[in-house]
Amino acid sequence: MSTHRIALANIRYPANRDESVALARDAIAQAGAERADIVCFPECFVPGYRWPGKAVAAPDAGFLDRAWVSVAAAARESKVGVILGTERVTDAGLLISALVVNCDGTIAGFQDKSQLDPPEEGTFSAGSGRRVFESGDLKFGISICHEGFRYPETVRWAVRRGAHIVFHPHYTEAEPGGYAPSTYADPANSFHEKSALCRAAENTCYYATVNCVSAGSPTTSAVINPDGTVLCYQPYGREGLLIADVDTAQATGFLAARCASY
Repeated sequence: MSTHRIALANIRYPANRDESVALARDAIAQAGAERADIVCFPECFVPGYRWPGKAVAAPDAGFLDRAWVSVAAAARESKVGVILGTERVTDAGLLISALVVNCDGTIAGFQDKSQLDPPEEGTFSAGSGRRVFESGDLKFGISICHEGFRYPETVRWAVRRGAHIVFHPHYTEAEPGGYAPSTYADPANSFHEKSALCRAAENTCYYATVNCVSAGSPTTSAVINPDGTVLCYQPYGREGLLIADVDTAQATGFLAARCASY
């Protein structure tokens, strides 16, 4: 089968860490009802991205373990694969990560963020290593926020190793006086959404970028075709799942394969 249904959880920022788990479980159930094969959440959705001004509880490995078990149970109940933006407490420090759960509720592993945004360096440590995951015959990579926006090699690495699609969990909010777009990749917008078009076209892969919904946000969730055109995007300010059917036969990885340095 070359067609797969993906869901992007374009939902609100959680009020607290317990709500982050409840919202994630609700979105997984909805993705199952929509017959999605996999659902992806924004960056650090559980327990909430540590954005300036956000009150997020101190890192807690015990809470995270329980949250992951709960999310895995929801995946199993709804028969949906999950890419959960989260954080990890490790001996190396606090990592930004994505937990990948199979549709039977088993844990496939983590993709840690290895390229931090400079403002994150006082809070988080950089991870290392990259992986390609599989959901049935769908192969995918993960490039988290700053990585996908500014480091094209994090996408190309996965596509060179067979990924049909690269998921891009991120988190951005409106800044005072910032431009609030109404059309995806509007020329007046920042470079962030335009980078999504580039990541897909320069690698001949699908690119699925997902953000929380918030008023005036400079980015929204979207799925980009392998030719760099927009397949679909979530209307700005509208909470919900963005559903897309992707044809992996179109994701040839042709241009990524021509780059000899990765």
